[in-house]
Amino acid sequence: MEEERSIGTAGYNMGILMLACTVLTWIAIHRWSQRHTKGPKTWPLVGAAIEQLINYDRMHDWLVKYLSKSRTVAVPMPFTTYTYIADPANVEHVLKTNFANYPKGEVYHSYMEVLLGDGIFNVDGELWRRQRKTASFEFASKNLRDFSTIVFREYSLKLSAILSEASFHNREVDMQKLGLLAPNLPENCFARAFDTANIIVTLRFIDPLWKIKKFLNVGSESLLDKSIKVIDDFTYSVIRTRKAEIDQARKSHDDKAFHPDHSQIKHDILSRFIELGENPESNLTDKSLRDVVLNFVIAGRDTTATTLSWAVYMMMAHAHVADKLYSELKTFEEDRAKEDKISLLHYDIEDSKSFNQRVTQFARLLTYDSLGRLHYLHAVITETLRLYPAVPQDPKGILEDDVLPDGTRVKAGGMVTYVPYSMGRMEYNWGPDATLFKPERWLKEGFFQNASPFKFTAFQAGPRICLGKDSAYLQMKMAMALLCRLPSPEDLKMPRGGH
Repeated sequence: MEEERSIGTAGYNMGILMLACTVLTWIAIHRWSQRHTKGPKTWPLVGAAIEQLINYDRMHDWLVKYLSKSRTVAVPMPFTTYTYIADPANVEHVLKTNFANYPKGEVYHSYMEVLLGDGIFNVDGELWRRQRKTASFEFASKNLRDFSTIVFREYSLKLSAILSEASFHNREVDMQKLGLLAPNLPENCFARAFDTANIIVTLRFIDPLWKIKKFLNVGSESLLDKSIKVIDDFTYSVIRTRKAEIDQARKSHDDKAFHPDHSQIKHDILSRFIELGENPESNLTDKSLRDVVLNFVIAGRDTTATTLSWAVYMMMAHAHVADKLYSELKTFEEDRAKEDKISLLHYDIEDSKSFNQRVTQFARLLTYDSLGRLHYLHAVITETLRLYPAVPQDPKGILEDDVLPDGTRVKAGGMVTYVPYSMGRMEYNWGPDATLFKPERWLKEGFFQNASPFKFTAFQAGPRICLGKDSAYLQMKMAMALLCRLPSPEDLKMPRGGH
């Protein structure tokens, strides 16, 4: 009996050993077969998920390493394959030439639905076309443009005042966390919840266990659930408030026997969609309006804040660029003052009141049309976006098997992701100085020159090109013009009360 048990145990152990040897051999052969692979090396069953998770915190630079060696990189995952592209020809194929084959897709929609719902950035087909048509009409309207210019000027002045106050008192400020633009930087529950939700839904793309965590309501998915409640409570309250304001404006108009009080009418996207929702055929519910709000928040909130933060950092790191920008703004201010026949106010650089009065006067010279003259400022912002795009990568689904222009085969059910962050750093796109911050690359004889949207992809391209591009530039140029029209070293040497 003892002998039989020993033989049985030895046989079992031998079986385990043989199985282990077989598995190790399989893994070794699998890894050896990839010795010439240009992309990430994979493991049996889990693909490149391990390497991708290890590099999650440096994801964009991780992709730069691979895309600098190959214009297309395939990253196999447990249940799909992500194909990353940085060649403008491939990008044009995906975003324009064969646009119908590369929608947001069901996978992307399932990951983002909890936050973006059925908003314009998370849907395809007729639902997308209908929302885009409405939004496109509004972004092209003079009313929205004029309204936006006033709002952007107002909030840029608030930002300038906060930073001026911090400067006068030698205080540090986190540019990207200014929140509600109040001097004491109050806690913003909505902003914190939105940021948390955005991070967690993004993590779903490389977390194969997220559906299990969602089902059990544990870990990150539990935190996501709480964050969405805060987001929804705030968003629905904004919708109710805006509806009440519209009703009040109409009532005020009806109470008067003459023209409406246009100062009470807001020309913003939400108000327009609320008005459209009053048509029973529109099928717009409060949930639809909630999705509209959050989609435009994600499109214009962090994107602008991130770009402005990087632009300011670039000015601090490149003194010669800051000097050129200052010179352009100073000349612009003097020319505009002559055109409007006004005398520029004197200010004392050690007196915050006179300094802010001069800034306010300068702000009045910044209009939609006059900002178009600032070509170097436009180049500075564009160069910032080239190297630090607000959307560093953008995935698309694949409906049917396809072959990209460079010969890469992609299979239905996978995902193709163009990578603006990597594209801006590729020498095969921008030349040997691709990694340098050089606004001059955008200028020809002093005038700004655009690049192909399939090469400079910060605003996407093709049918889904960003509708808010001009609005984003308007907002960023307004803010940067006010922040960068500061005393030069020469001004600092002037007697007090000078300039």
